[in-house]
Amino acid sequence: MTAIIAGGTSGYMAIEGWSTWDALYMTVTTVTTVGFREVHPLSFAGQAFTLVLIAGGVGTAFYTATLLVTSVVEGELHRRFRDRRFIRMLDRIDHHFILCGHGRIGRIIAAELAHQGVPFVVIERNPAKVAAIIERGWLAIEADASREDVLQKAGLARARGLIAAVGSDAENVYTVLTARVARPDLFIIARVESDDAEDKLRRAGADRVISPYQIGASHMVQSALRPAVVDFIQLATSSGHLELSMEQVRVPDGSALAGKSLVDAELRQRYGLIVVSIKRAAGGMEFNPSSEALVQPGDELVVLGRPENVRALEEAVGQ
Repeated sequence: MTAIIAGGTSGYMAIEGWSTWDALYMTVTTVTTVGFREVHPLSFAGQAFTLVLIAGGVGTAFYTATLLVTSVVEGELHRRFRDRRFIRMLDRIDHHFILCGHGRIGRIIAAELAHQGVPFVVIERNPAKVAAIIERGWLAIEADASREDVLQKAGLARARGLIAAVGSDAENVYTVLTARVARPDLFIIARVESDDAEDKLRRAGADRVISPYQIGASHMVQSALRPAVVDFIQLATSSGHLELSMEQVRVPDGSALAGKSLVDAELRQRYGLIVVSIKRAAGGMEFNPSSEALVQPGDELVVLGRPENVRALEEAVGQ
């Protein structure tokens, strides 16, 4: 269409000696079949050129209009806008999780992250699964999660952590290794199928190795032996219960809590929270700490209480 308009404008300028504006005006009115009037009287050569312009230009104009209508009707235009918006969202996402794999385990993980309002990006090979993820309004990339360029596209440099939940142990090992080399400080969780792959995943760089079957079996045993304890833990850790929450709150350098004992910090009095344990920055976990236990910079407090009280503590320590 651009070539037709440019050619028609140039033709009238060359044949009739018209100005650029007059030639452009004549071309547009001819191609669009508006045809108000001839800008200037045409010579025989100009009339012949106009016939050629009508034959080629009008057909091109109708063809272009048909393409535009087809794009709108079939959703192509909508898909292009969605893809551009998708790319912008990938460029802006920060402090998120990269979820590799969207199988049975991956679907549950994605749903839980979305329910808790945690940003994430899914990397999945299956195009049908990727389309379903995007339809739900989540971010997804159709690619191999073990490739470094794909991880970088998913915002690896800005990610909070990576969850390797691909179906095979070999793919998970390679994905973890690739992510660990690219981001040595990244927190990585890996799913394991076989017992012998756990050591490989840890050596590849996984911070946590989770076996869904082992956890499921252990949970069933605990439910049979200690149902009340299991109910309490599920109540405290499940995002579906808004009346109680168990969270970990990191104490950064310069926080008002740093260097204070629990009794001086007055977490119970000010925030209505119970400190279940303290994960020390130097290593180790201190369960049911005494009121005289000192809170040091870098420690993580595992607290139990109402969600709004937990958020108030997080804001107080600047997390």
